[in-house]
Amino acid sequence: MKILIVGGAGMIGRKLAERLAKEGSLNGRSIKSLTLYDVVEPVAPVGADFSVQTLIGDLPAEGEADRLMTDRPDVIFHLAAIVSGEAELDFDKGYRINLDGTRQLFDAVRRAGHAPRIVFTSSIAVFGAPFPDEIDDEFFTTPLTSYGTQKAIGELLLSDFTRKGIFDGVGIRLPTICVRPGKPNKAASGFFSNIIREPLVGEEAVLPVSEDVRHWHASPRSAIGFLLHAASLPGDEIGARRTLTMPGVSVTVGEQIAALRLMAGDDVAGLIRREPDQMIMDVVSGWPSNFNARRALGLGFKADVSFEEIIKAHIEDELDGKNHG
Repeated sequence: MKILIVGGAGMIGRKLAERLAKEGSLNGRSIKSLTLYDVVEPVAPVGADFSVQTLIGDLPAEGEADRLMTDRPDVIFHLAAIVSGEAELDFDKGYRINLDGTRQLFDAVRRAGHAPRIVFTSSIAVFGAPFPDEIDDEFFTTPLTSYGTQKAIGELLLSDFTRKGIFDGVGIRLPTICVRPGKPNKAASGFFSNIIREPLVGEEAVLPVSEDVRHWHASPRSAIGFLLHAASLPGDEIGARRTLTMPGVSVTVGEQIAALRLMAGDDVAGLIRREPDQMIMDVVSGWPSNFNARRALGLGFKADVSFEEIIKAHIEDELDGKNHG
């Protein structure tokens, strides 16, 4: 099996590559090769017993997506995107990367003619207010941000190209991934991770919204599980609606902080500084906060059961099992 990860230098791409290297197979088939592609050079996973190629490029540029189809990959994970805050601030860049890049990749697969499985990472930002108390699988997509709009268009393209037999696509609407390791990025949702990650290593974090803001979360560990399960699902089980809302944990910011205090103590939780940011508050106010992901759960997707479990996964995976605050 040949696998391509578009967006292989990002946090999810890196963790996915590491998991594939560790397991050596996907859906019962041995991995023959793995290609990691991004705008900056990805890091090849250690210990892979198959060939790994890293490529640098600009996906929307002419000919780039066709270059990625040279080896005719069997499974393509399309993770590349400009994050929410940056897509909102830079309208042209957001559409170029999130929409034009996706269309170029899908068209390149059409030209290659080998009908691979494509796993497309969408987002809960495809939904827009007003919201019910719990969003189910029949709720319509009316995004209120440019990022959400770009992802919603990608979902429609994924379904249409699959319907035409060009590839076998499945989209997964990811919750906000928390706790993200590394440095803060330009995502409007970044503070959800910042207020946990930085205090756990003894650093101050800024909270730009009120503690009553509620949101939908999953750990990086769960996100990798979503991707691998999506790559293995039979198409006839998914049906015509090719994009699924992933399960997660719905908590308020105050409940996040309470979980941090429970796991790490008052001194660590006290490192959070309140500093309201109107732009972030406006963006977050248009996001959904609670779901009934029964369709994904019925197809075998599994997520964290509590926010304490999400913090525990971060401590185990990124901090050697220790609280460094």
